[in-house]
Amino acid sequence: MSTKKTTIHDIAKELDITASTVSRALKDHPRISDATKKAVLEMAEKMNYQPNSIAAALRRGTSNLIGVIIPTADRNFFASVIRGIEDVLNDTSYNVIICQSNDSVGKEKKNIQALLEARVDGIFASYAKETLDFSHYEDVQKSGIPLILFDRMQNAFDVDAVVIDDYLGAFKATEHLIDQGCRKIVHFSGPENVSIYRDRRRGYEEALKKHGIPINKEFIISSDLKLEAGKRLGNEIAGWDELPDGIFSASDYAAMGAMEILKKHDIRVPEDIALVGFSNEAFTELVDPALSTVDQHSKKMGKFTANLFLERIKDKEESGKEHTPTKTVLNPELIIRKSSLKKVPTNA
Repeated sequence: MSTKKTTIHDIAKELDITASTVSRALKDHPRISDATKKAVLEMAEKMNYQPNSIAAALRRGTSNLIGVIIPTADRNFFASVIRGIEDVLNDTSYNVIICQSNDSVGKEKKNIQALLEARVDGIFASYAKETLDFSHYEDVQKSGIPLILFDRMQNAFDVDAVVIDDYLGAFKATEHLIDQGCRKIVHFSGPENVSIYRDRRRGYEEALKKHGIPINKEFIISSDLKLEAGKRLGNEIAGWDELPDGIFSASDYAAMGAMEILKKHDIRVPEDIALVGFSNEAFTELVDPALSTVDQHSKKMGKFTANLFLERIKDKEESGKEHTPTKTVLNPELIIRKSSLKKVPTNA
């Protein structure tokens, strides 16, 4: 069975016409007769002809493709962002290409190179935890196509960004634990080079300061915030001579891992240690006890990102002028569930 890709020359040979006539017919050129167009389209379908999209993009100056780079596809947060992006772009001519960096800066650079070679019309990205140098993103800007960062942003260079107020989300989560009577609150933090984790740590610290609770540096523990890290930290805390009475984790995954191990050590959640995560992953309602968390409004983030891109394209078409990058900040929502309720609600 032949695997040779059909070209316009193959169609031309079958119809005994020139390749240029086939090309014009496929483009619905007015000088080509309706009968010829019909014959070409029927033969193209019969021969399973697929146009070269990159070559077509070069001719048109647009590919109608948007590249979306995410750290991982196995998190509900990023899946929800993509749903929001597609909800907006489904009503347009744009299609989405999704790339995973696996939080590797090397893979991220390869993703960007591949997207640029595919002549995408824009790139939306949540950068990898490993990323310290953003020159590859600056290369995207220099190429002239819109670049929008979402979730994770970098203040080192001017770029459009759509984020949530991570500081406020962390402040709300920590203050909720304080309202529940917690005074010895551990914080599971993430890599310091990632702005969202710096902001969440700052929110945690400011909530403690507001309520006159000293900041204990030993209570701030950094990790990659994955499930296994949470389990390891849960084991570590279970061995402390004096247990904390609350944990605010910058990730739902680390919170879930810690909860699992604490329960194995007969440490009760929330009675002994109240627990709050961050992201409102799908599993947070299913674990026992249900996990309190901070909702990042991920689908809304995706919609804002896609709409901002469409605005940039419209502005460029209408004025041709360079725009001033904007930062859109969404408000997070604290979702209170059983894992953090030390006190019985008065309306219970």
